[in-house]
Amino acid sequence: MLRPKGNGMSIEDIAINRNGAKGTEKKERIAIKKRSQFKSIWFRFRKNKLAVVGLVLLFSIISVAIFANVIANYEQRAIRQNISQRLQTPDREHIFGTDHVGRDIFARIIHGSRISISLGLLTVLIALTIGAIIGSVSGYYGGTIDNVLMRIMDVILAVPNILMAISIVAALGPGMRNLLIAMSLAQIPTYARVVRASILSIMGQEFIEAAHACGTRDKRIIFRHILPNAIGPIIVQSTLGMASIILTISALSFVGLGIEPPMPEWGSMLSEGRIHMRNFPHLVVIPGLAIVTAVLSLNLIGDGLRDALDPKLKN
Repeated sequence: MLRPKGNGMSIEDIAINRNGAKGTEKKERIAIKKRSQFKSIWFRFRKNKLAVVGLVLLFSIISVAIFANVIANYEQRAIRQNISQRLQTPDREHIFGTDHVGRDIFARIIHGSRISISLGLLTVLIALTIGAIIGSVSGYYGGTIDNVLMRIMDVILAVPNILMAISIVAALGPGMRNLLIAMSLAQIPTYARVVRASILSIMGQEFIEAAHACGTRDKRIIFRHILPNAIGPIIVQSTLGMASIILTISALSFVGLGIEPPMPEWGSMLSEGRIHMRNFPHLVVIPGLAIVTAVLSLNLIGDGLRDALDPKLKN
């Protein structure tokens, strides 16, 4: 029988305490390692001044989109028409002027940012989720499954994104839901190929073989070990892809296949203002600057993340 020591603890208790201490210490080391990795990525990102400018611009756009109802009333200023105040140039009451039916352009710009950012984000999330599943299965199993899935993705990629989106929206009709479906389907192959390429670069490494040797299930290996290590290219592609999505949404709205009026959207505002652009250039300049600012900020952030997450830059 094991005798307790002077402090009243048995050898089993001491062993349990030591194992618990080792487990806690291991968790702390993992947490410290994750923090140090994040700090190193943030340090390299901050060194890119243009990327920081893009981050500030994007944060400003998102903040405006979140508090759009606080800044300007949607019904009163962005939707309601007031013909007596149509085509006013910027002044104190309407800092961006009014459009051809008297709606406040500033209110429509900030509420349009909510539509563009939310649609872009939802499209990226849907396309990334489906594309990650397809790319993971294709890259992990290979063989016939890989050939079949990638040939389907190649067929979809053969059609330009904007042309596919136009075809789908033309078939289903304009509207936010149909636009979301069209943009998501057009973006899925891009994310599938990015995820597949990232997985193929990781598959032969030792920790994957060790997971196989331990009898770990394929699902856990893919989502627990492979995808987290391929997150860098996925984040960069998501950021740059969102900029392309915002441009495509604006283009579809410009030709009348996107957001239906009277909902404010930057592309539809450009379409409505082009008739009066000779005498009232602010009708197209301001929505155009909004699109340029959003796309530029995302591109700058994407370039900064690509440099910060590049393994060749790590010590």
